[in-house]
Amino acid sequence: MPVLGIGGLFFRARDPDALGAWYREHLNVGPGCSPDPVEEAGEWTWNAQGGPTVFAPFKADTDYFAADKQWMLNLRVSELDALIASLGAAGIEVVTKPEWNDPSTGRFARIHDPEGNAIELWEPPA
Repeated sequence: MPVLGIGGLFFRARDPDALGAWYREHLNVGPGCSPDPVEEAGEWTWNAQGGPTVFAPFKADTDYFAADKQWMLNLRVSELDALIASLGAAGIEVVTKPEWNDPSTGRFARIHDPEGNAIELWEPPA
């Protein structure tokens, strides 16, 4: 009986309602969200588009994300430049570094949610 994919991501938040609303507004992620405007998502579900998902434990002393955090969310995106512009217009700091990008793996940007959790935005290669 194979595992078919990630069924959910659950994490603690100081203000779950406000944080959930931030993810829905700025990233279209969370209950009721779908990348397809015709496809409806359920009350508790986010309909994500199928594609590659990286599942990778990191060493405890990694500097890839903040030492005081146990996880970092990586979201697969399309049209990274447009998303960066939209986030910037909303006052959200976006960090990009040329060394993060590679033609074989794609392009990357980083933001943080209102509670300081790192979010990596990943546009896979075409």
